[in-house]
Amino acid sequence: MHIHVLGICGTFMGSLAQLARAQGHRVTGSDQNVYPPMSDQLAAAGIEVLQGYDPAHLEPAPDLVVIGNAMSRGNPAVEYVLDRGLRYTSGPQWLADEVLQGRWVVGVAGTHGKTTTSSMVAWILEHAGLKPGFLIGGVPGNFGVSARLGEAPFFVVEADEYDTAFFDKRSKFVHYRPRTAILNNLEFDHADIFPDLAAIQTQFHHLLRTVPAAGRVILPDGVPALEQVLERGCWADVERFGPGAKAVNVELLAEDGSAFRVTPFGYPPVVVQWSLTGLHNVYNGVAALLAARHCGVTPVDGARALAAFQGVKRRMELVGSVRGVQVFDDFAHHPTAIATTLDGLRRRVGQDRIIAVIEPRSNTMRLGAHRARLPECVAAADQVIWYQPAGIDWSLQDVVAASPVPARTLDSIDAVIAQLVAEYGQGDAPAHIVVMSNGGFGGIHGKLVEALLNVGRTSDV
Repeated sequence: MHIHVLGICGTFMGSLAQLARAQGHRVTGSDQNVYPPMSDQLAAAGIEVLQGYDPAHLEPAPDLVVIGNAMSRGNPAVEYVLDRGLRYTSGPQWLADEVLQGRWVVGVAGTHGKTTTSSMVAWILEHAGLKPGFLIGGVPGNFGVSARLGEAPFFVVEADEYDTAFFDKRSKFVHYRPRTAILNNLEFDHADIFPDLAAIQTQFHHLLRTVPAAGRVILPDGVPALEQVLERGCWADVERFGPGAKAVNVELLAEDGSAFRVTPFGYPPVVVQWSLTGLHNVYNGVAALLAARHCGVTPVDGARALAAFQGVKRRMELVGSVRGVQVFDDFAHHPTAIATTLDGLRRRVGQDRIIAVIEPRSNTMRLGAHRARLPECVAAADQVIWYQPAGIDWSLQDVVAASPVPARTLDSIDAVIAQLVAEYGQGDAPAHIVVMSNGGFGGIHGKLVEALLNVGRTSDV
């Protein structure tokens, strides 16, 4: 079968394309925004990616067109599919029909931490010899790819609440029917499609309706937005975790979160020592341990796996280190994610300088839905550079004015790099530069490392 994917370079659609290719299908795709790591993965899988949405890409007609949720009416390829009556479906529906049927699905939902937690669950199952399949919105370091078919029965999927397609406005995750469901947290996000938190809670309620009675729902204890979802109906076993006796107990053994103890019901305490930092990652790890336990992996074996967990690309990924200046690439694009990431780094590095470089790129950020929370979310940094991208109809100057730490705005990537090199290029003291964006950010990470390496170099004459 020839499958053509519209919007193939998105993390979800690109991963799905790789699964289809692994099943033996001929897979092609179209997109207008092509950048690593997904473009590299697709090339390695032998999948042809065509630039733009020319209807000619659909000639001769493929057997099936899988349409990503970034596609809308008016897109020339979409209009061609509809006008010619080509067979089409959404990505989540294709995944449910062609991959998830008959599998034990572990679905990881929540506003934050889905990619990291999904990667942890998949790695724990892999470490235990279970060879799971997975589809994750990032590239786990332990696997090097964002998706694989794996072997039955287990399949781990990042369960996103964003809508499915222009013709199906339900959240993606209602298609997946998980037997094990993690609800990491729940805050308002995706202001481009949800009017308020209550609308997102309704979608989470729909997700819980699909978890079988023999399944399990795992969540942190005492999160009001999640408890309100549960009050609307939950037919599966519920397992909560957090500090205290009413839940699976979690204790920090190191302030930065690099060591913690978990006491699962019916099991002796286990200690996890690993390379990650931050309470948010501790909670991600506990959720992953409990989900893996539901799949049959003991907490002791799960803890051993987490000790060898290598993280996820673009989640506090160290891009380079030059004369004591570390440059990190991080996907954080919500005030809570920015705050928890910077706080975790602060607890690890102590008094070292932390510089945050942030591009408000997500649809919710660009709409200004979180602007009131932006000043406070960078309190753990020593300095912040806000990148003012083109196309935003509000200014970051108010955010800078209210910032609890020194802050400025710049509207040029070259200017950002020049500023950072001028202030930190000599390596006078340890510094940690965290670049935060959910896009490619013009390749700023590699350019910055190269510029730092060039400080003090003289050309041969």
